[in-house]
Amino acid sequence: MRSDVIKKGAKGAPARSLFYGMGYTKEEINKPIIGIVNAQNEIIAGHMHLDRIAQAAKMGVAMAGGTPVEFPAIGICDGIAMGHEGMKYPLASRELIADSIEAMAIAHGFDGLVLIPNCDKIVPGMLMAAARLNIPSVVVSGGPMRAGEHNGKALDFSSVIEAVGSFKDQKISEEELEELAKKSCPGCGSCSGLFTANSMNCLTEVLGMGLPYNGTAMSHSGERIQLAKYAGMKVMECIKNDIKPLDILTLDAFKNAITVDMAMAGSSNTVLHLPAIAHEAGIKLDLELFDEISQKTPYLTKLSPSGKHHMEDLHRAGGIPALMKELTKKELINTNALTVTGKTVGENLEKVNVLNYDIIHPIDNPYRNKGGLAILRGNLAPDGAVVKESAVAEEMLTHEGPAKVFNSEEEAVDAIFDGKIQKGDVIVIRYEGPKGGPGMREMLSPTSAIAGMGLDKDVALLTDGRFSGATRGAAIGHVSPEAMEGGLIALIKNGDIIHIDIPNKKLEVKLSNEEIQKRQESFVKPKPKVTKGYLARYAKLVTSASTGAVLK
Repeated sequence: MRSDVIKKGAKGAPARSLFYGMGYTKEEINKPIIGIVNAQNEIIAGHMHLDRIAQAAKMGVAMAGGTPVEFPAIGICDGIAMGHEGMKYPLASRELIADSIEAMAIAHGFDGLVLIPNCDKIVPGMLMAAARLNIPSVVVSGGPMRAGEHNGKALDFSSVIEAVGSFKDQKISEEELEELAKKSCPGCGSCSGLFTANSMNCLTEVLGMGLPYNGTAMSHSGERIQLAKYAGMKVMECIKNDIKPLDILTLDAFKNAITVDMAMAGSSNTVLHLPAIAHEAGIKLDLELFDEISQKTPYLTKLSPSGKHHMEDLHRAGGIPALMKELTKKELINTNALTVTGKTVGENLEKVNVLNYDIIHPIDNPYRNKGGLAILRGNLAPDGAVVKESAVAEEMLTHEGPAKVFNSEEEAVDAIFDGKIQKGDVIVIRYEGPKGGPGMREMLSPTSAIAGMGLDKDVALLTDGRFSGATRGAAIGHVSPEAMEGGLIALIKNGDIIHIDIPNKKLEVKLSNEEIQKRQESFVKPKPKVTKGYLARYAKLVTSASTGAVLK
């Protein structure tokens, strides 16, 4: 056992004395020591209840003959950090989470890990740690919350954000806004649409690092508690059978994850997180691979923000296993990939069927014949940009209009609410990339303001920052190279004509080579927005969004 290094023999006596002091018995010390990494806190709705999940996971470990030892991981709520300086931290916290788990696991000689996240950056941060450490690990998330309801209409977190735009546009009253705020998030769990948290929880399952239904079993259900107990039991099986994360996180597993991502039109943030996890596994995921898989993957399930359904609907239809089973009908899933169940994907799917073809469309009758995300390139984004194509109105798939340029998210939001954006405009928000932000802030406030004011079919937005999974409309993010690295987005001026052609994967500014060269020669790189603390160090080390914004 790996933990023998801390507890065996005469040299282990000091460590044993500390275990005895905490109340552990000799029998417990002699068993495999399993780290229970619990991201529970009282600031994230998706994490408030993780103490119950951790308790169940610990019971599972104990039932299977291990000794569970719980320790914490941090977590930032994107919804609360949104729209102010705090949004610089969530993506950067992904690295802190991975680093802190690495430190804890190696320092204490854990034999295995049960990883308990639930929201945006916490899920990929934990998966990055699992890949880096390569000790037996199972992820069990906290599960999605129920959708809210008001006047017979389903609501979620994005409903409130868009309602702010409607309020500013005087379409609803302050009382109506508050009523929506009270009813949109009715309990604990990751926000109920297919936003980043639920996208990553589903893809954890597809990668094979979480048990079947990890992505969709509801947060408040007995099924979720059972799942946590089984996760604790399965990590003990992984130790016994020597199944480690790098046996599971193969290129085939990542291809499966990208395929399911495209079939369900997951958050555009997955294009940041999957390459970052793959990087820790020693695998390079190029953006071209996302595009290649998108072109051949049918879009089968339309969840909020792209559609009206929510995670509970997907779960009742058979969840991610049912969606994967449908994709196997055209051999789009590699069924030989190994999972933490100890079985292959194909073995896990043997008895699975779609239970509601209104929620998960038949593979021969998809919403569309290609996937939900698209990678755009052109002189504005030679290294790529990302758009959730499935959430773009038909009339905005191709668009050409004058740039309205802003050097921060705040400037853009003020202009939108002040009525300074006209139909046909292309809002450009720059210096919000991994280095420039720093931290690549999510732009849910401006996109939701646009949607709430009824402009999402008339106005495009592009940024070197990123978008929330709750975003809809012609919102193009991850523009690379970013402005802080001298990308062309830094040289755009008000009135420059931006050409967007999503079907043909084009993103260009209509400037001559001579004009571009002239602007490049006069470009002066601005001073960093943050000059001290963690973010300043992060900005110096972080790479492009096109490579997953990993640290090097």
